[in-house]
Amino acid sequence: MVVPRQTAALAASVQEYVDFTEAWLNNRRLSDNTREAYRRDVAAYLGWCGEQGVEPLRAMFTHVNDYARALEGTVDPRSGRTLAPTTVARKMSGLSSWYDFLVKLGVVPANPVHGADRPQVSRDHSATIGMSPAEVDALLRAAEADSARSFALITLLADLGLRVGEAVRLDLSDLGHERGHRTVRFSGKGGKPRRRALAPGTSAALDGYVRQRADAAGVTPEELSGPVFVTRHGRPLDRHAVFLLVRRLAEQAGIPSAAQLSPHSLRHAFATTARSEGVPLEDVQDAMGHADPRTTRRYDRDRHNLDRDPSYAIWAARARRGTGR
Repeated sequence: MVVPRQTAALAASVQEYVDFTEAWLNNRRLSDNTREAYRRDVAAYLGWCGEQGVEPLRAMFTHVNDYARALEGTVDPRSGRTLAPTTVARKMSGLSSWYDFLVKLGVVPANPVHGADRPQVSRDHSATIGMSPAEVDALLRAAEADSARSFALITLLADLGLRVGEAVRLDLSDLGHERGHRTVRFSGKGGKPRRRALAPGTSAALDGYVRQRADAAGVTPEELSGPVFVTRHGRPLDRHAVFLLVRRLAEQAGIPSAAQLSPHSLRHAFATTARSEGVPLEDVQDAMGHADPRTTRRYDRDRHNLDRDPSYAIWAARARRGTGR
C-alpha cells in the first residue's frame, strides 16, 4: 500500500522528467503513434505519483503494484468499461522500459516494475473482435457504395492487413512499381521500412481513388502529392476517423458485431483468411511485420479448427504411399 509522504514533491523537477522521457524515446525505434502513447503513459504515471506523494525515482515495486491496480479500475471513456488487461500490460511494459533506461543512466538503482505484479496476458489470445470472410466482403460492398476513398482504404486494410497507423501515414510517393508488381512502401512498427505487393483488385481500388482526387483537382494522378488518404478539405485522415468509418460501414453492412469492430479487426481477418487459404505461417508473419511468430498465431482465429489438424495431412500422405504399392 502507498504510504503518503509529507509532501507531493517529486525527486526531480518536472522538466527533468520530461528530459528523461524524451531521451528514452529518442533511444528507441518507435513509430510516432507509439512514441506519443508511451509519452502519455509515463505522464499519467508521474501524475499519479504526484497525487499519491510518491517520488518516482524512489518508487518501490509496492508503489508500482498500487499503480497497476489503479489502472485496472480505470474506466475507458470510449467503451465505458474498465481498461482491458492487455492495455494495462502495455502501459506497464512501457513504464518498465522507462525505468530500465533510468537504470542505465544511473539515475535509479533498480527497476521497480520488475518486482511488480503485472496482469497476465495470454499470448495465445487477442481481445480484438475478428471478422469472417463473408463479413469482410459485406464491409467492402458497403465501402464501395460509400465512396472511392472508403473503398480504397477498407480494401487496403483488408487485403494487406496493415495497422491503421501505417495506412493513414501513407504518402502518394510510397506507391510504385517493382519488378512487375504494383507495390506500396511504408514504415512499420518501430519505424522499420516495409514493402508489400498490391493485388490487382487492391491496386484498382487505390488507383480509382487517386484518379478521382486528381480529376477533382484538375491535374493528372502523377501530379498529385502528399498523403494518400485525405479529408474533403485535403488534410491527412487520422486514425480516429478510420475507426468511426469502420463501425459506420459495418453497421450499414448489417454485421452483428458492428459496435465492437475496429480497423484492427480487419488485420485479424487478414491473418485468419491467409492461414485458412494455406499461406505458410512464416509468410503471414513477414506480411504483418511480426518479430515473434506467436504474435501471428494469436491473430489466426481459425488456428484451433479441427479441420486443420496435422493428423489429416499425415494420414493422407500415408494413404497416398499405400496406394502406390
